[in-house]
Amino acid sequence: MREKELRRSLAVFPIGTVMKLTDLSARQIRYYEERQLVKPQRTDTNRRMYSLNDVDRLLEIKDYIQEGLSVQAIYNKYHRPKSKSKERQLTDEDVRQILYNEILNQGGFVQPEDFSHNY
Repeated sequence: MREKELRRSLAVFPIGTVMKLTDLSARQIRYYEERQLVKPQRTDTNRRMYSLNDVDRLLEIKDYIQEGLSVQAIYNKYHRPKSKSKERQLTDEDVRQILYNEILNQGGFVQPEDFSHNY
């Protein structure tokens, strides 16, 4: 992990400081934790400690809420499955060929069965 990312991931802020930085209540912050939107680290005495990354995430969540997104929609944004590495990624050449074929088809120059798709 790069040094900058390591610093951003260090859990150094107690919930009171995070409240001041984000203008969220302790209840809101704990609620987002319950909904698995943030995951603060815990001290030996079970105190929540937040990193700069956690603060950034809470500010994003706050913005999403203000934009009208539901907590479930926000959860889905953060927890949607990653694209499968086995799926073939389209190259620029693939996209050019698809667009070319579509232009020909839309212009009536060829029928859809006259060309083959390489994707």
